[in-house]
Amino acid sequence: MHFATDKPLAVTLYYYPQDRMTGDIDNIVKLILDGMMPHLYRDDAQIERVVVQKFEKGRIFSFTDPSETLAECLLGPKPAVYVRVSNDPFEELQA
Repeated sequence: MHFATDKPLAVTLYYYPQDRMTGDIDNIVKLILDGMMPHLYRDDAQIERVVVQKFEKGRIFSFTDPSETLAECLLGPKPAVYVRVSNDPFEELQA
């Protein structure tokens, strides 16, 4: 059973490769977005905002108070992809 929405959405993708990434980060975006459709949304035109970041081994970046899911991704085996879907495409842009 699927619960696909037809509302505008935002997607956050954090990619944690095992080593230095050989390809371009943008190559994984379409694959992930297409894979979530039609399970989470009906049409990829509903995606109004995409935030993508890669975190390669050896490049230190710390998160302040990560969610449980993000923490599992940070500490778990690599490669890993963290995906967050929000029904508020402008949540990070509001003052």
